[in-house]
Amino acid sequence: MTNSPLVSVVTPFYNTHEYLAECIESVLAQTCQDFEYILIDNQSNDGSSEIAQSYATRFPEKVRVVRTASFLSQVENYNFALTCISANSKYCKMVQADDWIFADCLTRMIEVAEAHPSVGIVAAYQLEGENIGLDGLPWPGAEVSGREACRRYYLKRQYLFGTPTSLMMRSDMVRSRNPFYDERYAPFEDAHVCFDLLKSWSFGFVHELLTFSRTQDESILAGVRPFGGMLLFRLAVVVAHGRDYLSAEEYDRCLKDAERPYFLFLGASALKRKSKEFWAFHRRGLSSINYSLDQWFLTKWRVRAAFEHIGNPKRTLESIWGGANHSTLGTP
Repeated sequence: MTNSPLVSVVTPFYNTHEYLAECIESVLAQTCQDFEYILIDNQSNDGSSEIAQSYATRFPEKVRVVRTASFLSQVENYNFALTCISANSKYCKMVQADDWIFADCLTRMIEVAEAHPSVGIVAAYQLEGENIGLDGLPWPGAEVSGREACRRYYLKRQYLFGTPTSLMMRSDMVRSRNPFYDERYAPFEDAHVCFDLLKSWSFGFVHELLTFSRTQDESILAGVRPFGGMLLFRLAVVVAHGRDYLSAEEYDRCLKDAERPYFLFLGASALKRKSKEFWAFHRRGLSSINYSLDQWFLTKWRVRAAFEHIGNPKRTLESIWGGANHSTLGTP
């Protein structure tokens, strides 16, 4: 295995035997072959370890397997994986174990980064299940300022960063942060790092379909969608990074636009008596941006949520009593 690969590709995995071979094959099929491929085995016990090792045995010049010393959380595992990249690689590409990439992915992303030295992060159109995502940037432009990329999210609700599989980053940028992802922001840590890095880097984009991400699986993000996780995410990125990209007036407007629907959602959820897991998720997320979730706060927004339904008595009753059949009743 070369000591100076152009690209370090990493795939952290845990019990993903159903998808892992497809993921690995997509990386090995790249038209750009100047890469190392590091598979991080997070104590798998479903046959994934054997799949990974079989590729390392067949392609020793490309593939190596690193097994964690103990089981890690997803963010810890991703951070560990990024410490394993070559000290000499120029670019870093993560491919999540249940995803895959098109054959020209590395080639096309490298072309944009090489042509634009100020670009720190490169993305492209992404196939999300059966839908194409990350569209919206004007064609054929390959570079926008980091400020512009982030302002598009705040002011136009245009999210360009996808998942870790969607992006390629400069390795020096990755090596400069340890840990790379901030676990406080899980499960949205990958988005937060983009908003942070783009304060000083430009954003590159390839107007081609280059990555595939699954949506109908047991991923962490799929698990938090029923919890209203995207409402929490919107508020968190406004509070954590909004002042870096917005005027004072824009920030205040975006903050109000993020707070109200999220807090009304929490108030309505209190009426429905959501589970303890639900409230633990939101308490953790709010604490990461120095918000607290106490009884006074919930009482205020529970009342406001009830008033939102006054024009629809049936909906109001459903909001109040709809949680009565919940199998695990919890209090906020």
